[in-house]
Amino acid sequence: MEESRESSQKRWTHLKKVLERPGPFSHPEFEPSPDILDFILSSCKVLIIGAGGLGCELLKDLAMMGFKHIHIVDMDTIDVSNLNRQFLFREKDVGVAKAQVAADYVNKRVAGCQVTPHKCAIEELDSEFYRQFHVIVCGLDSIVARRWINGMVVSLLNYDENGVLDQSSVVPLVDGGTEGFKGNARVILPGITACIECTLDLYPPQLTYPLCTIANTPRLPEHCVEYVKVVQWPNENPFGTSLDGDDVTHLTWVYEKSLERANQFNIKGVTFRLTQGVVKNIIPAVASTNAFIAGVCAAEVFKLATNCCMPLNNFMVYNNIDGIYTYSYEAERKENCTVCSNIPHSVEVADSSKMKLKDLIATLCESEKFQMKNPGLTTVIDGKNKTLYIPTIKVIEERTRVNLTKTLDELELKHGQEIVVADVTTPTSVIIKLVYKVNDVEMSS
Repeated sequence: MEESRESSQKRWTHLKKVLERPGPFSHPEFEPSPDILDFILSSCKVLIIGAGGLGCELLKDLAMMGFKHIHIVDMDTIDVSNLNRQFLFREKDVGVAKAQVAADYVNKRVAGCQVTPHKCAIEELDSEFYRQFHVIVCGLDSIVARRWINGMVVSLLNYDENGVLDQSSVVPLVDGGTEGFKGNARVILPGITACIECTLDLYPPQLTYPLCTIANTPRLPEHCVEYVKVVQWPNENPFGTSLDGDDVTHLTWVYEKSLERANQFNIKGVTFRLTQGVVKNIIPAVASTNAFIAGVCAAEVFKLATNCCMPLNNFMVYNNIDGIYTYSYEAERKENCTVCSNIPHSVEVADSSKMKLKDLIATLCESEKFQMKNPGLTTVIDGKNKTLYIPTIKVIEERTRVNLTKTLDELELKHGQEIVVADVTTPTSVIIKLVYKVNDVEMSS
């Protein structure tokens, strides 16, 4: 049912007080106008990524704040375990797409709101889809997904012939995250402020490992468990179903197979408890933390869309373990960031006659600079394209696996060689340059 003009005007009285007059916290460039509210109600498009604990709160907050055109992306379906904190869902919704149920619920409850759901992975949507939004806000539980969407918004930037950024190509990214009673919110202006990749050291280590390591050169007990989880279970399908981390029978099978693999490579430390931890990889969620962080993120979206107040600059931390504690600070851009800087990225090689391709891949995965997950590498030699290793396509992986044990010299990779690297952490390829060293001195070209 459409709202009457009178009730609509009354409904947004609180926003008019902020948008139609200046205040002590106004942005220096803010110009009060009734047109701003019209923009929020009729034109502004916001994308929410994730329809989980944070995503449900974000959708509710933004819809109640007046944003009418909202898209929400989530690839998951509703599970019973979601119901304690993802309040837009009910028991009857179990098994249905999160994005669809969340959109339907808000569309029915908030007059005039038009939420468009997308049940898919963020990687399935192209750059033109993301370019249409005024602000993107994330409620993700994956660092890999954060890095991917960060790479996407940076790839949307346009620069003129003098290298000056076109401000109209900037799509602000607001990111929220929670872990138990702790949380954070941040505002990223691509090409202007620090991006996700600039501050990877802020995130805890992830219990994921490159496929080439777990399949060919496992070194840790976790590698053995991960191999059974991602390779053996899908191939052998022991119980005719997907792996359930809460099923003791499933965990026992994974534990026993992991122990066998560990013994094969003389690796110690595989226990049932370790197996359970690697398989489940659970981060606890608290509804009140989600609500608080979502509220902060929604406020930042509103500030960015209206320019009424200065946005967060640019990282806020929240801790509710011993009382309520919060502070904010400015994370600085990295000059050599692999995503938002415009400089070539190099990998130093001490001895190309001894360094193998698998060692180069391990460097890309383990170094603080790159922190890749499962990279594929191609290059050009004597004017011809050469595939060095592609882990994500089975046929090509089997054909190029032999290259993993070859040295860089055997692969005819020279000093200054440019290698194109594709990884799940970024929507665009990264070009790295091999820099050979002799007695810690860079070789001349």
